[in-house]
Amino acid sequence: MYKKILDHINEAILLFDRDLLLSYINPAGEMLFADSAKHLIGTPAQKLFKTPQTLLFDDLLHRLNNHEPLVDRELILERVNQTITVNLSATPLQENGIFSEILIELQQVDRHLRITKEEQLLAQQNTSRMLVRGLAHEIKNPLGGLRGAAQLLDLELQDPELKEYTQIIIAESDRLQDLMDKMLGPNKPAHKSPLNIHEVLERVRQLVSVEANSHIQLTTDYDPSIPELSADKNQLIQALLNIVRNAVQAIDQKGQIIIKTRIQRHMTIGRKHHKLVAKVDIIDNGPGIKSELMGRIFYPMITGRAEGTGLGLSIAQSLINQHNGLIECESEPGHTVFSIYLPIND
Repeated sequence: MYKKILDHINEAILLFDRDLLLSYINPAGEMLFADSAKHLIGTPAQKLFKTPQTLLFDDLLHRLNNHEPLVDRELILERVNQTITVNLSATPLQENGIFSEILIELQQVDRHLRITKEEQLLAQQNTSRMLVRGLAHEIKNPLGGLRGAAQLLDLELQDPELKEYTQIIIAESDRLQDLMDKMLGPNKPAHKSPLNIHEVLERVRQLVSVEANSHIQLTTDYDPSIPELSADKNQLIQALLNIVRNAVQAIDQKGQIIIKTRIQRHMTIGRKHHKLVAKVDIIDNGPGIKSELMGRIFYPMITGRAEGTGLGLSIAQSLINQHNGLIECESEPGHTVFSIYLPIND
């Protein structure tokens, strides 16, 4: 009866004997550890709970011996290819007056933490984008009047030296106009059609290969099993090109860029669940992004380079958002990864 109830609980339930060997795990636990109960039964807790917090096993043993419960929140557990974050609750069980087992409940919180983080990121970017758009519109109106006045003045002037000044005003007005258009971001709706993400990436790779110097190595690691997705080819090329160019500029002289694709299953972006998501990683071994910039790199006009406009990543995020996707970044010296998530239609 109790086993039937535990088998239908959404949280992972694990039962260990007095030697902290696994004696029972429910289906939710099998999913959490990506392994079968048949293979996991008999596994020591010390091996199952691989964690940077090395005192966890000793703590569990101490609580069992002293008949005390244990609660630990946002605990990092290491698995074969990734780490997961869980809330842990451990309760010693008594039978015939002897505490001989310990029941552990694990609730994975990665999904909840990720949803919160993504919602905050999208809300901040939307607010920032609205402010920048408003500012750009306010600047464009007087800028158009300034350019028109310079053109009229140019027609009235006969002295070539004076005309040179009006031409400078016109040229700089055009440059500012172009900058304002970039700040306003993509203003055309996406024209989506079925496409292979690798065709887009190969186009981006070819363009960057021509621009980059010969000391930058550009390699690919593709998963050919990724199905077609519905997207605007030109917008994806622009978004991915901005990110790869950003990596080239970060490396500057000599280094490596890897373009990697993988499939993600059952992923939530914002609060929408997707069965299949194409993940594109742009990895470089440059100096990394300064910690003070990490939380703001997708905001307009934020850049770590003196000659940069700070618009490339902001525009890329806007274009990916139009495809219900998201761009995330992790960086440390020698290893920076921009991860682009694009939902694949069922």
